[in-house]
Amino acid sequence: MTYQPASHPEELSADTVVVAAGRPPRGHDSPVNPPIVLSSTYVGSGTVVDGDRAYGRYSNPTWDPLEDALGQLEGAALPALIFSSGLAAASAALSLIPAGGVLVMPTHSYQGALVMAQEQAAKGLFTLRTVDIANNDEVITALTGAGGKAADMLWLESPTNPMLEVADIHALCRSAQAVGALIVTDNTFSTPLVQKPLELGADIVLHSVTKYLAGHSDVILGALATSNPTLREALLHHRSIHGAIAGPFEAWLALRGLRTLALRVERSQASALVLAQRLDLHDGVERVLFPGLPSDPGHVRAKAQMNGFGSILCIEIAGGEETANAVVEALRVWTPATSLGGVESLIERRRRHANEPESVPANLLRLSVGIENVEDLWNDLVRAFAQAAARG
Repeated sequence: MTYQPASHPEELSADTVVVAAGRPPRGHDSPVNPPIVLSSTYVGSGTVVDGDRAYGRYSNPTWDPLEDALGQLEGAALPALIFSSGLAAASAALSLIPAGGVLVMPTHSYQGALVMAQEQAAKGLFTLRTVDIANNDEVITALTGAGGKAADMLWLESPTNPMLEVADIHALCRSAQAVGALIVTDNTFSTPLVQKPLELGADIVLHSVTKYLAGHSDVILGALATSNPTLREALLHHRSIHGAIAGPFEAWLALRGLRTLALRVERSQASALVLAQRLDLHDGVERVLFPGLPSDPGHVRAKAQMNGFGSILCIEIAGGEETANAVVEALRVWTPATSLGGVESLIERRRRHANEPESVPANLLRLSVGIENVEDLWNDLVRAFAQAAARG
């Protein structure tokens, strides 16, 4: 059985695609939602050819609607590929670096992807050059190798996790293309509704579907999208051989969560901007990191390449690490937890993780703004600041 998406005669906006994409064809008594298919194998005989499902590690009908929807959202010419986690997707992308090649990666990147790259580089699989991704000159020098070996892959993350640096994606993609480097962009923070890396020149877009796309903190999945059939085939081969496949329930839940993405992003982005503006004036905060603030170093770039500024902001707490911990412990509406992008607002002191780079301040809190009432979120923060100050 081959998945056949419902056709739409006209170009649809992205906030309609999240609702319309990945639906079964219309017909009398046909289901509105695609079904979950629970099977580890498929009936077949004779020689297995391309397109045959054959075995559950290669394909599942429940993956297809989600992959189709994600490909459409990213503006890819091909369906996306889903993986068992965001890190599994990152592993597949890193597998495209040739043996002995060079990877250029932001100093501040998703912790798991950065640690994975560091470990593979330590084994001699490739050379890792970390850079301040907001510094074009530094990135271009790393790409060209300053007279040495040029890079084979540029890894972009913009805004970065957790320092929210904004890369000049279009310019850096052109520089990477000039040396023949593949460009992978982690678009988890922004989502396809806020930023379209393929349109800016990236070859592959990566998502931790766990975060905004699924949106309810109940799924672990990853995805890669590309318009290049050769790259997609290589990534598909990696998924099939290395076995980092999605479960059908997870794929179904992620597509279900995707339906409300536009509403969730609209609400959380608006609240994040309000909170960032207020926190910027609060005596308990030394610094706010948020590209939506005109004072932020990445504001101009973000305004040019993003449709909004995202729903993540970071604050450095006056009083240092101890006070930052006290603020987190005093909160009642915000949930102290790792991860991001769910309907609930999460907060975390990032340096509580041993692998977080030392360049991330110990008093930095990362806030993932959810869809609660913004005044409730603000009042909870104000009360926690006051309680933490009283303890000090």
